[in-house]
Amino acid sequence: MLTFPEKARVGRNMPKEAFYKRLKLNTDLRDKFVTDIKHIVLEYKLTPVTLNLEKEGKTAEILILSLELKKKELDYRIVENIARQNSHKLLFLLKFQEQGQLAIYYAKLYKSGWKLADNLKLEARGLTLDSIWEGFIEQIALGNAEYSNKNAEFGMQNAELSLDEKLKRHETILKLQKDINKLERLSWKEKQPKKKFELYTRMKSLQKEMDKMVN
Repeated sequence: MLTFPEKARVGRNMPKEAFYKRLKLNTDLRDKFVTDIKHIVLEYKLTPVTLNLEKEGKTAEILILSLELKKKELDYRIVENIARQNSHKLLFLLKFQEQGQLAIYYAKLYKSGWKLADNLKLEARGLTLDSIWEGFIEQIALGNAEYSNKNAEFGMQNAELSLDEKLKRHETILKLQKDINKLERLSWKEKQPKKKFELYTRMKSLQKEMDKMVN
């Protein structure tokens, strides 16, 4: 479960109706907001004071909102709209029964996988809120990859890259992995030896390109 210093805890229920009335939502999303979300709670307010950090950078505070869902199948455009229409930097904890999922918006919405809420982990890394915010994005965006067995290695070897560069490279790796998987399936199904070899050769070429980006 997410844990931050006790002095950062807020634990305040946010009236759902008052909350969504401040958002510009189309009728479909407004209806889904009402039917899909049960409770909204402001769990934590992370500031330089509550985290004992240096008062530097552009980020004044990070709010952690938990959304208790009525069903697991959420229209994520709701979360994206909350983030885009709020001046604060928001980290979302989505909860359904005993399961949880983390979400964060940075040009687009990034999500972790669903797991037992008690097993969700997120580290506040850094000496300023700016670095902690970037760390949250990296942990959620890069930690949810199909190429997850390379994530730690990817992060260490690309420490010199900016956040945007890491995310761009990471998405390229995911696309390569998707194409490799597709070519592998086609290769297994193909009966003609020549075409099978061509598919296999293309697959190995993409594999080499992906390994080069990771390593």
